Amino acid sequence: MKENVKTFSRSLVLFFRKPKVEKALGILGSIAKYTFFVLVLLALYIPIIIITIQSFNTSPEITHFAGFSWKYWANVLTWNIPSAAVKTAILTTLVVAGLSTLASTILGTIVAIGIHSLSKKKRQGMVLLNQVPILNADIITGLSVMMVFKLVLNLFPDFFSFGLGTLVIAHIFFCIPYVVLSVLPKLHELDENLYDAALDLGCKPAMGIVKVIVPAISSGILSGMLIAFTMSIDDYLISLFNDGQRGIGSENLSIYIYNAANRIIEREVYAFSSILSLTVFLVLIAVYTNSVVKIKRAEHSVSKKQKI
Repeated sequence: MKENVKTFSRSLVLFFRKPKVEKALGILGSIAKYTFFVLVLLALYIPIIIITIQSFNTSPEITHFAGFSWKYWANVLTWNIPSAAVKTAILTTLVVAGLSTLASTILGTIVAIGIHSLSKKKRQGMVLLNQVPILNADIITGLSVMMVFKLVLNLFPDFFSFGLGTLVIAHIFFCIPYVVLSVLPKLHELDENLYDAALDLGCKPAMGIVKVIVPAISSGILSGMLIAFTMSIDDYLISLFNDGQRGIGSENLSIYIYNAANRIIEREVYAFSSILSLTVFLVLIAVYTNSVVKIKRAEHSVSKKQKI
């Protein structure tokens, strides 16, 4: 029995080692690999493509394409949106995302620099604490922040109320850990002697961080900023709990879309989403192109020095 098993195994190995069989398996592997890649791309981009198509659809029903029109894009770009509710929701979304992205990028970068300056043991503990809000469910984070706001509201009822302010603060709290997570790897790649050299040359600590550390980690800061902006635009649960108690305060676009789930959503919403996706895509291309140009310039300068 053992001899039969060994013979069969040897025959099987020799069969798969045949040139024709190896070539066929290589072709099948390539087909499977590219098929999987295409399926992943379709899963990621089909929703965006569908939303873009609907932004040009003149029919009020999403299941029927009646005609092609740019008017919805034009309404958004010229800020001539017929629906006042959609206009308010888009404006609130942009204001909240802009303010929270700016604040969380600044605070997250400062926190990341502070964590990086700690000893290894303390740094690991702080990184673990930073990951807790990221791994936490959005509904728990939103509910927790709302409870804090309610406590403050009970203490200062005349100076505090739910609305745009609480929405911005909640989004800042939500986005800071993502910025920290994006900036920390760039700080690990940084030559620590650069900051000491800046101080030795007469630079004050704060100016040393601004003029030396920040430019060196700018790509990580930009990545964190884009992630923070995306998370703020996309978030629903944290916005729902902190916008003024279910629509009584400031309603952003995510809340508006969920509230409009059982009725027809205005085409300007699809157009705004498409314009936003296109803008982010162009920004990513610009960042990637800039990084490639910088790398090529650095390689060119190094090769030029070597020739000299």
